[in-house]
Amino acid sequence: MELRAIGAPMDLGADRRGVDMGPSALRYAGLSDAVRSVGVSYDDAGDLPVPRPEGRDPNVERPAEGSAKYLRETRWVCRRVESAVADAIEDGAVPLVLGGDHSIAIGSVNGASAADDVGVLWLDAHGDFNTPATSPSGNVHGMPVAAFLGRGVFGDMSWATADVDEENVAMVGLRSIDGEERTALRNSDVTAYTMSDVDTRGLVPVVEEAIEAALDGVDTLHVSLDMDFLDPDEAPGVGTPVRGGVSYREAHAAMELVAETGALGSMEVVEVNPILDSHNRTADLAVELVSSCLGKRIL
Repeated sequence: MELRAIGAPMDLGADRRGVDMGPSALRYAGLSDAVRSVGVSYDDAGDLPVPRPEGRDPNVERPAEGSAKYLRETRWVCRRVESAVADAIEDGAVPLVLGGDHSIAIGSVNGASAADDVGVLWLDAHGDFNTPATSPSGNVHGMPVAAFLGRGVFGDMSWATADVDEENVAMVGLRSIDGEERTALRNSDVTAYTMSDVDTRGLVPVVEEAIEAALDGVDTLHVSLDMDFLDPDEAPGVGTPVRGGVSYREAHAAMELVAETGALGSMEVVEVNPILDSHNRTADLAVELVSSCLGKRIL
């Protein structure tokens, strides 16, 4: 197996600066050595260009209703992420997109679904199921799942909508959902597990069921890991921390379950914010989790 790292230093999808340094933090944490240590070849494609927010009007392009800040710039970046991911898969590599905020998932899921029939395992404190019409903030990092499933109006939807069925999207770790977003999720065919489900049933059976739902009828899995999936005590360097997340060991167990499927086709790690971190702890942990996802084991 070859892993191809693709940097996407995107911070236009959130109000808080700093996640644009996430790809550098992940590399500094020893990503290349960690990947090679589990017997996987490593190729780094460098960083994709991302427009800077300074001097830009976040609302120069507006959706038909509501708000989606930096929509034009987000579309521009996500199209490049899509191409880079699709090219990596075509070359026989597993793309790992290094975020950046979670809006880049619109591009990575599109790229993955252009190459294969995929299911999506979404590990996140947030549902990211808002649309421009329902989002309280207009921040696109709270909208990527709705976007790639073709919900809401983001302008020309051809750039956002991926070839992924709602039944093949499974979320784990939810604990911060907006009101209208909650209604939309309940009325969708997305499989969603909250931290209450994890508390009641245990992480392993929940993730096993989520993976089963994501892979139902397809052969390839895209894993979207937002580091706020973990509790802030474990991963403090994230843009939107929410108390009550998974533990260090639970996060590794989730990644180990992914590795056991042998179905990993693409992945992204997002929302690492070194400005808010302590001694690069969050990036270090993210690299460990990528290693577990690639097959690293205690024994």
